[in-house]
Amino acid sequence: MAVLDSASPLLPSILAPLHLLAYSTLLGAELYQSFVMTKVAHQSLPRSAFTSLQKRLFLIYFQGQSVLLVVVAASVPPYGPASFVQDKSIWTPFAVAGICAGLNLISYGPKTRRLMIERIHQETHDRRNGVSADAVSDGMSSLNRAFSRAHAMSIHLNLITIGATLFYGWKLAAMLKIDSVVFD
Repeated sequence: MAVLDSASPLLPSILAPLHLLAYSTLLGAELYQSFVMTKVAHQSLPRSAFTSLQKRLFLIYFQGQSVLLVVVAASVPPYGPASFVQDKSIWTPFAVAGICAGLNLISYGPKTRRLMIERIHQETHDRRNGVSADAVSDGMSSLNRAFSRAHAMSIHLNLITIGATLFYGWKLAAMLKIDSVVFD
């Protein structure tokens, strides 16, 4: 790493603040969206409004989560991605979070969204065909099962991503060297 030290002595002083800001934004967004926003919206909005909101928000959330994971990985102090060579143990939480976030972005998020929309269309179709609001048609039952599986997988992948983010945060906090600082 001596080559990196001499190549850009400013690199660590630029990467460290960027890394902390990106990491804190990632963790804050994950926790807020997963545990505050979703719960408040579910309790406060009618089902159709909640569904409409969720189908728009989660695509943005999964995109933002993935971009922030890349920024956090690219800004690992002191040398960015080259720091992974120095400490291979930090690869694990990034690999776990990246794989899970990627699966939600590419597969389970879109699948859950598609099934959510199909359930709305099926509900409209059932009402037009005289199926009472209390009854569940075979089509709706099938869509409910598929949605439950995809949604559960998406939730679990998101929780694993949050866990990996918290694990990395613990490692990051252990690496910090805090000196006595006096602010004037």
